Amino acid sequence: MGHGTYVDEEKLIASVAGAVERVNKLVCVKALKTRYNGEVGDIVVGRITEVQQKRWKVETNSRLDSVLLLSSMNLPGGELRRRSAEDELAMRDYLQEADLISAEVQSVFSDGALSLHTRSLKYGKLGQGVLVQVSPSFVKRQKTHFHDLPCGASVILGNNGFIWIYPTPEQKDEEAGGFTTSLEPVPLSDREVISRLRNCIVALVTQKLMLFDTSILYCYEASLPHQIKDILKPEVMEEIVLETRQRLLDLEG
Repeated sequence: MGHGTYVDEEKLIASVAGAVERVNKLVCVKALKTRYNGEVGDIVVGRITEVQQKRWKVETNSRLDSVLLLSSMNLPGGELRRRSAEDELAMRDYLQEADLISAEVQSVFSDGALSLHTRSLKYGKLGQGVLVQVSPSFVKRQKTHFHDLPCGASVILGNNGFIWIYPTPEQKDEEAGGFTTSLEPVPLSDREVISRLRNCIVALVTQKLMLFDTSILYCYEASLPHQIKDILKPEVMEEIVLETRQRLLDLEG
């Protein structure tokens, strides 16, 4: 018996409305509408809200703002050295208010606030793309939360319910240490793929289906006969998510 459940007359009953999660014999129910409670190792997408001394404040859909310390990030070029006074003065050049980042939860403070790090070159400032905000309970925990989908776009499924959809980069720019963001115009074909993925994610969440790379891809494929704007019509949502559910069941079976 796990979180969100209790026993009454030898029956296991949910104490919240939500999604059932089973790990071996442990049964939990995650509330559908919930704030994000971070765990070490989680991947998050966040928005910078404030530049402070030697740290940035980050909105991550938690009760409290998360913190990214200057010492917990890659410097441009990925170089490893002690942070200097010049680095402190240049903090706003690296990241400023309203910038979006991907990061990993490094530790959890005693008050529940999260300390983040962007030390790997796969984390850092996000460039052009679309942010979708959903309840964290819909994001399935996986080995990786970075996915290059075969339809031509990539997604970062933040454990905190912030999902970033962006054009798949042609080559990985390892030299920049996660700081150069391409401002080249995004071709219409890429924008259409991103818009379709965004509407598919909204459809999956509306129909209470978990988000992971396969469910998003199946939903995308099921949506192809429809115009992008029509995906948000209730009857179309129901139809494409039903087809997605069926394919996922066939995959398991």
